Amino acid sequence: MHIITRLDMGGSAQNTLLTCLKLSLKFEMVLVYGLSQESNMTDSERGAVDRQTNDARVNGVKIVQIPSLLRRISPVNDIRALYDLVRIIKIEKPDIVHTHTSKAGILGRMAAILTKAPYIVHTPHGHVFYGHFGRAFSWIFLRLERLFAPLTDRVVALTDGESRDYTDLNVYPEDKLVQIHSGVAIERFKLQSICAVEKKRSLGLTENGSVVGFIGWLLPIKGPMHLLRAMEDVWQYHNDTILVFIGKGGLWVDLKAEACKNRANGRVHFLGWRNDVHEIMPIFDIFVLPSLNEGMGRVLVEAMAAGKPIVASDVGGIPDLVKHDYNGLLVAPGDEEELAASIKQLINDPKKAKIMGQRGRELCNQFSLEAMVEKIDNLYQELLEFPYPFQTSLCEPGPDKSLKKQRTKMEKTTISVQDINSDN
Repeated sequence: MHIITRLDMGGSAQNTLLTCLKLSLKFEMVLVYGLSQESNMTDSERGAVDRQTNDARVNGVKIVQIPSLLRRISPVNDIRALYDLVRIIKIEKPDIVHTHTSKAGILGRMAAILTKAPYIVHTPHGHVFYGHFGRAFSWIFLRLERLFAPLTDRVVALTDGESRDYTDLNVYPEDKLVQIHSGVAIERFKLQSICAVEKKRSLGLTENGSVVGFIGWLLPIKGPMHLLRAMEDVWQYHNDTILVFIGKGGLWVDLKAEACKNRANGRVHFLGWRNDVHEIMPIFDIFVLPSLNEGMGRVLVEAMAAGKPIVASDVGGIPDLVKHDYNGLLVAPGDEEELAASIKQLINDPKKAKIMGQRGRELCNQFSLEAMVEKIDNLYQELLEFPYPFQTSLCEPGPDKSLKKQRTKMEKTTISVQDINSDN
């Protein structure tokens, strides 16, 4: 059973959906999630998520929605969500409860502990111990993770950097940590025959000059404002360079206001959320991810697969993907001067930029979707080979239950927690 607060086009949700879909051929999979209202998805985004969840459902994944399972802290809803999670786990009797992200990780693991679920796995998808919140909330999340550490069988870290943070901060011991990169469907970014000129025209971009691209949430943690301000220096030397933002978030209005204030003169383009990122990435000359904290940065793998040189912050799990002066350049997080200098360096040396892009293509294979699924499968098999820690009626008949049975039919409908409650 996988538990996550919201399903959207973000990295953690995509990782979870793809895991359930790919492993549904081997295991009976249950996916529990909230209504994702906090994602404020456009109709296009919601349509994409609906298609993905329908694909998972058709392939045998049981999908359960819990309206009270929210990302934000809400005591009343949190208590309801915990109650519903306990009921669902008692009914489904999963051998492994696999939680995702901080909020679902706390409530999901509490429910798994209360129901004595045999094994508990947690994937934080990048921790929130710094950069995301103020000191008070960061301290609370750190203490909560330390509290749950003894009760969690395995914690999946996306990168070496994330693993080091857990051990350095005394959150999890090394023997509980498993490193599994977030898998990316890289082939659609590799196999592109897009006409750059026509694509630029369709997006309203000029055909001349370099294109610097950013893809991600327009939130402070992702550093888009630092990129916009760094471009002021770039434009002094490369006036025809274009900056493209793909994504949405709370900084949308502020970024537009900053662009107007700095007289960007049409050199900044906000494209919003797009479902054709794999077609837009090829028109970028440089991809930039100036995050202040980053678990891994799946979009970096997409840029690498598309053969793009990268400028990114030397923080979190990014150094696992971007090797400085090899397939990109790493800069100190929040350092706008260094960010501008790195962008200018690649614009001034297109040969070096091209070589870096080629190296990225070679490196991206290790972050493929297939590699991730294989490692998660191995993790589940490793856990299920051991005797159950609890021998109660909830845990019977034993490990064999987790292996997908030879069944002729499986219910293929999305259900809500209300349906479960009414049936029981």
